[in-house]
Amino acid sequence: MNKVANALYAGRKILLILWIILIVGFGFYAAKLPSVLGGNGFEMKGMYKDTEQLLVNKFDVSEAQIIVLFEKKDRVSDSKFQQTIAQYMQKAKDKSDASKVDIPTASNKMIKGSTAYGIIHFNHDDGTMDKRVEKIRTLSAEEKEMSVKLTGGPIIEKDMNTASQADLAKAEAIGIPVALVVLLLAFGGVVAAAIPLMIGIVTVVTTMGVVYFFHPYTELSIFILNVIPMIGLALSIDFALLFINRFKEEIQTKSIEQAIKITIQTAGRSVIFSGLCVFIGLAGMLFIQVDIFQNVALGGMAVVFIAVFSALTLLPSILAILGTRINRLRILKVSEQGGQSRWRSFATFVMKKPVTMTIVSLIILLVALIPVRDMHLEIPSSEALPTKYESRQAFDTYNDTFINKNTADVYFVLEAKQDMLNEKPLTNAFTFIKHLKEDSLVKQVDSISTALNVKSSDQLQAILENPQISAQTKPAVDSFINGHYMLIKATLDTDQNSDQAKDFVRKWKDKHSPFTVHIGGYPKFEQEIFDQIYEKAPYGLALVLFSTYVILMIAFRSVLIPLKAIIMNILSLTATFGLLVWLFQNGHLGLTQSNIALVLPVFVFGLVFGLSMDYEVFLISRIHEVYHQTRDNNVATVEGLASTSKIITSAALIMIVITGAFAFTDVTPVKQMGVGIALAIFIDATIVRMLLVPSLMKLLGDANWWFFTKKRDKSSFNEQLKS
Repeated sequence: MNKVANALYAGRKILLILWIILIVGFGFYAAKLPSVLGGNGFEMKGMYKDTEQLLVNKFDVSEAQIIVLFEKKDRVSDSKFQQTIAQYMQKAKDKSDASKVDIPTASNKMIKGSTAYGIIHFNHDDGTMDKRVEKIRTLSAEEKEMSVKLTGGPIIEKDMNTASQADLAKAEAIGIPVALVVLLLAFGGVVAAAIPLMIGIVTVVTTMGVVYFFHPYTELSIFILNVIPMIGLALSIDFALLFINRFKEEIQTKSIEQAIKITIQTAGRSVIFSGLCVFIGLAGMLFIQVDIFQNVALGGMAVVFIAVFSALTLLPSILAILGTRINRLRILKVSEQGGQSRWRSFATFVMKKPVTMTIVSLIILLVALIPVRDMHLEIPSSEALPTKYESRQAFDTYNDTFINKNTADVYFVLEAKQDMLNEKPLTNAFTFIKHLKEDSLVKQVDSISTALNVKSSDQLQAILENPQISAQTKPAVDSFINGHYMLIKATLDTDQNSDQAKDFVRKWKDKHSPFTVHIGGYPKFEQEIFDQIYEKAPYGLALVLFSTYVILMIAFRSVLIPLKAIIMNILSLTATFGLLVWLFQNGHLGLTQSNIALVLPVFVFGLVFGLSMDYEVFLISRIHEVYHQTRDNNVATVEGLASTSKIITSAALIMIVITGAFAFTDVTPVKQMGVGIALAIFIDATIVRMLLVPSLMKLLGDANWWFFTKKRDKSSFNEQLKS
């Protein structure tokens, strides 16, 4: 690090100029990032997606649909209601260039009492959907006979993007001012307090500009708009806190050049190791081949890299230019010695009763994790959108009025090696339909059999061979048969989110059949997402745990400290998940009752496992440094805690404030993520850092450092420190 420190100091002015160019350049593209975001990110390559494409290509199923919900006013007659709806749907089709519309009538069960719905179909989503939606919205404002609300995938997606941007602005409005107050309490001066915020904003803006260039190569989820600022601000401010605190210590007795170089060699080293831990924690998500995990991993890894890069290049350049002016504009008198004395007394107190403190800490964590056993995971849907949005209100009304929530539709597309209307494939298809009907979970089967009311392939062949009847039945045949393909819809007697529905599609996927069987429908979508996470997440977990252990072992020359850190992290994270279940799933403390977003455990683990290692690296680095000098584990632990606890507590508080600010947002998965990360950091900064770390350091004694103590003596430590 000595050569790196020399090079960074020598090139400080050039680095500052390069950073200004980077900020201006990437800032331009950062402003454009929201325009290329879309969808909730739950997309993956698999049978579901292939089947959906087959339905579009072979059976004229539209690629996108807008649901129009109509509610008539009391004075309007039923006939006038239906007439106005028909006129509206035709105008909507013409104005939006839709492929077709489904107009509600009493006979097609799309009207119930004073409520009705129509569907506008689009064959190609060519990027103009937002403009089409706005054209339809102008029609909605013209209606006097009824209220008209729009919902469906494209509308909800657009509103989710709007809500995410509003959430980001709200979280920043809460988090940044409070973070500034914490920084003022930590440093006492406006200049020192403003720099970490500036570095955080620069990191976030630069990363957003970089991520913009990912969009031609991968679909970017709207949630990336919340993840990058959440990680970027928190991590950059953490790094800057550590860096500035060490610089302020060194500049009291050394020149600006010496202070900068020592800070880079000590705090800079900690930043590299902690950033590497966070980077690997996020990289573990890359094993899961679902777009949202890929997005968050790529965006998160990018922001971590830029946070480390800015901490090691931009921050030293600013500090080198400011020098002693870092202490300018002091508005609070901060006593470093008084703070260290209090933390030293606390650490000594904890280490006097290590067994008791360890037991108390473990009891608290174990009680907190009990609710984990009742955790129910679900894929976020329209319910993630705040109820104030019209699209959410309309979708809820549509679901409550027209959709049977106790059933689920599964689509089978049978692919034969020859034309499906040939005798052999047709006979096999009717056998497949027969077996499907016999399944205990199947409530109803819609197929060519039910459409033409035929019981066998022979009856169907007879109809097709009769020219007069064949012409009449052609539309029905075309709806279910196209060349080598046949469509069958099975309605299951269970909720579409149920485990039974997922088990059903798993079973039929592996069922022996003379056809290539393609399966679609929401249960198949959920089954593939859940299975992908459950199958691939362990690989990511193994990578994170192994890599983190190796990194910390190299950093601290210890076998036990990395193991202890990993075990404590897993325990505190599990306790966090238990508290999230208690808060959200059970609806405590005024929170709206909701199941836990499927992505949350993976996200929180990937983010927090690395983020909490920041504090481990910051703390153990200082303990390690003192141990080099004294060879006394107890003294090193006390002094390490005394010198870093204030800055670690401040960093944790800022992390809690910035991520916890998302608890006041409206999009449910974002709210859960913000609360989850804030809780995890709080547990880590209190129970783990204040109680478990000093207790276990005391109990393990010199065994903490056994990796390197056998072959090195005290003099070698002192020589290494001097070098």
